[in-house]
Amino acid sequence: MKSLWSATCKIPVRKELNQNIQTDAVIIGGGMAGILTAYMLQKSGLKTVVLEAGRIGSGMTQNTTAKITSQHNLIYTDLLRQFGQEITAMYAAANQAAIDEYQALIIDEQINCHFERRPSYVYTLDNAGRLEKETSVAEKCGIPAEFTTSVTLPFPVRGAVKFSNQAQFHPLEFLSVLSQKLQIYENTKAFEIEEKTVRTENHTVTADFIILACHFPFVNVPGYYFARMYQQRSYVLALSGVPQLDGMYIGADEKGYSFRSYENFILLGGSGHRTGQNQNGGSYENLKNAAASFYPASTLMYQWSAQDCIPLDGIPYIGQFSSKTPNLFVATGFQKWGMSSSMAAARLISDLISKGDSPFKEVFTPQRFKISASVQKLAENSGKSVKGLFKGFFSIPDEQLNQIPKGHGGVVEYEGEKVGIYKDENGEIFMVSVRCPHLGCELAWNPDELSWDCPCHGSRFDYKGNLLNGPAMENLNTL
Repeated sequence: MKSLWSATCKIPVRKELNQNIQTDAVIIGGGMAGILTAYMLQKSGLKTVVLEAGRIGSGMTQNTTAKITSQHNLIYTDLLRQFGQEITAMYAAANQAAIDEYQALIIDEQINCHFERRPSYVYTLDNAGRLEKETSVAEKCGIPAEFTTSVTLPFPVRGAVKFSNQAQFHPLEFLSVLSQKLQIYENTKAFEIEEKTVRTENHTVTADFIILACHFPFVNVPGYYFARMYQQRSYVLALSGVPQLDGMYIGADEKGYSFRSYENFILLGGSGHRTGQNQNGGSYENLKNAAASFYPASTLMYQWSAQDCIPLDGIPYIGQFSSKTPNLFVATGFQKWGMSSSMAAARLISDLISKGDSPFKEVFTPQRFKISASVQKLAENSGKSVKGLFKGFFSIPDEQLNQIPKGHGGVVEYEGEKVGIYKDENGEIFMVSVRCPHLGCELAWNPDELSWDCPCHGSRFDYKGNLLNGPAMENLNTL
């Protein structure tokens, strides 16, 4: 399933790394955060290399809804309660600055990527009081916010928080042009980091600075990012034949939807869930039903899904990877706001490396996490990870394998072992191990995407066992 972005933009192929090299900085990950960071470091005079395991922008960047906004749902009220006025205002400033930096860069590099300034709204069908509170907090943080009931959605709302002068664009059109002057190696997967050396399957890259911009860090210790983030999936439809919107929208309610326009399309998003907790399926079907209700005359053109890393305290981890690794940096935990967070991360990390400081380092510092002070939250997160893992497990004799319905999958006991079974529409059976190679959690079947998903840390595999998303680094064992 291709996204609208990947269907309408083809980025030229780059060669694989074919020798050992040395450079000033190496970035692992060729998505928006990695490419922006490489661009800024190169502009500051550092020789920079990007290693991408697949193709440029082939991960979360191609599956974003591509909103560039400082409005991150109802985040400011929560941040004010947790961190106080100063940190909350700095978070707002970093993301507001990201919008302006995109525009300046697009002008400087003459990039045609459908960049548009649009307002952004958080709406509710229920409790308008919390939106009025969010408006007040945002205004105190220096953002021009206003409360309104006037929207262009296909249904009435109780209220909305409006942030003016936000932005949207085509992310791959932007990335394609920005990456042209960078040294990038595609299909070059990093497997290990040892001091100042990154090891790929056949070669090494030695650098003074190493930046992990690969969505979810594959280095477990130190850092322990697997213990302080989880992953969520969300789903998007691109609809044609619909009236256009004045801006970008996201629902504050539990089952709210996301909307934005692009040319003659509307992107309708929602039906999200924690990765590994979609055994019943129906996410795309729920969106299609919503589309039929909101836009009866619409035509479905594209559908796709995305995955986001969710930090436990609501702020991305950007900066020095750990106190023990002064030359290793990380950008992760962008929640559902990868475009503005990518720019904020690129500016912060490039400033730390080239200038030794950044005005936003205290907001995003990964060092704010203290294991001893977070035991309760970690326990709650771990409990959610494994809840219900064994539901739906059943035993099936060898002679009954042929009786599994076509197009169905699940965890079964086969010849005394737990295995993952999927039977395709032609009747062919695929059997894989259901232990995630990352840290051994039991995988769950995702019928919407025919994948095996890890409810602990978000790794995903197709029904043949091939790795789709990390932090796992290898495929499943096939049986």
